[in-house]
Amino acid sequence: MSVESPCRKLCALDPATRVCAGCLRTLDEIARWGRMSDEEKRGVLRRIESVAGGVEP
Repeated sequence: MSVESPCRKLCALDPATRVCAGCLRTLDEIARWGRMSDEEKRGVLRRIESVAGGVEP
């Protein structure tokens, strides 16, 4: 089963941090998402969860 994208269709990239306010992914993570392995995607989701304090973005 493929890992679902955390995209919330609330795209707003912070120019200073280059992190999307909607999904909390970096610009690089957004650009590479389709080419990442499921394990890499799960790593991104774990990082997002730790940044968000376990609260959905």
